Amino acid sequence: MSGWDNSDIPDQSGRRVIVTGANSGLGAAAARALAAAGAEVILACRNLEKAQVVAAEIGERAQVRKLDLSDLASVREFAESVDRADVLMNNAGVMAVPLGRTAEGFEMQFGTNHLGHFALTGLLLDKITDRVVTVSSWGHRFGRINLGDPNWEQRRYDRWLAYGQSKLSNLLFTGELQRRLTAAGSAKLATAAHPGYAATELTKHTESFFDTLMILGDRIIAQSAEKGALPQLFAATADAEPGGYYGPEGIGGLRGYPIRCGQNKASRDERVARELWELSEKLTGVTYRFG
Repeated sequence: MSGWDNSDIPDQSGRRVIVTGANSGLGAAAARALAAAGAEVILACRNLEKAQVVAAEIGERAQVRKLDLSDLASVREFAESVDRADVLMNNAGVMAVPLGRTAEGFEMQFGTNHLGHFALTGLLLDKITDRVVTVSSWGHRFGRINLGDPNWEQRRYDRWLAYGQSKLSNLLFTGELQRRLTAAGSAKLATAAHPGYAATELTKHTESFFDTLMILGDRIIAQSAEKGALPQLFAATADAEPGGYYGPEGIGGLRGYPIRCGQNKASRDERVARELWELSEKLTGVTYRFG
């Protein structure tokens, strides 16, 4: 797998891929690469103006649709507009933002990065023919799931711990989704990926001194969004393993070509994954149907 890049993406002609957050960064890079390989791409975005710019660059294989993952009414409206898709790429996200709330009152990072994508996947699952790819982060390693207070209503808010919780939730969700698909006899795949350290707009919206540090890091350490998108493109199009997690091969998983990568013990906890799933269904009102 080492050295795998956009030139190795299998022919995607006749396939449709939904990419959330495709108006910039990793999502835009992934959408461009998929369209170049022949896929029809749906750019599911909150910022329609930026998404239209990306769609214009791609051309006739791209279409833009409104999706705000921090508003479950928007998630439902988008899901109803989709008749079919081969792949759902849960790419959109926010990182280390100040305390904020979604339309339903969820903590913004948990609500957007996990619950929004959980609801979207559940509403679309019957319409997806191949696989669901969810973008996590190296930051899952410092995440802890607090099932009693996932929305930071009883604790003092910590933006980085909240981010870590949301990214750990992404991996627990992927593992549990794959187990449930397998148990139902489904051939659909659930995979996950992380970009390492990629220079994207995600690193510039913490509204803190970290923005300055990350701008410096973008110049010195980070790889491009195009390189950072390779793991999720591999997870979406290549011979990925059920429940597989892919990231850069370099030291610390920060840079390089995609490989199957490790994840911490907490992200493999099946009991917590089940309980998080049950809580997520309760909070979003979306119940999955398998088989």
